[in-house]
Amino acid sequence: MSEHTEYQTIDHHGHPAFVLVPWEEWKRIKPLLEAERARAGGIPQDVVEAHVLRNEPLIKAWREHFAITQEELASRLGVSQAAVAKYERPDARLRATTIKKIALALGMGAEQLRA
Repeated sequence: MSEHTEYQTIDHHGHPAFVLVPWEEWKRIKPLLEAERARAGGIPQDVVEAHVLRNEPLIKAWREHFAITQEELASRLGVSQAAVAKYERPDARLRATTIKKIALALGMGAEQLRA
């Protein structure tokens, strides 16, 4: 059972300006917020450069954009770090379901992981 969290709101000139969030929850929410920002603004330049100029797979480019380690992504997926390394190989042929799981773990749409 999940525990209800009370958030602290900090006002500025009588209006809410900030919300304090527990660290563990922030680590879970941050990639979702970044992914939403990426969806709203297109593909970030660093992802494009990594994929196009350095020939890095999109999974790796997005993971690094979100500053997520292979170990952290593996934890989110319930797989080993070695499995994530295999997913990021240029010659990896991933099933659509695997791509969807990775996209969900990164907080983004699966279409953003397909070249």
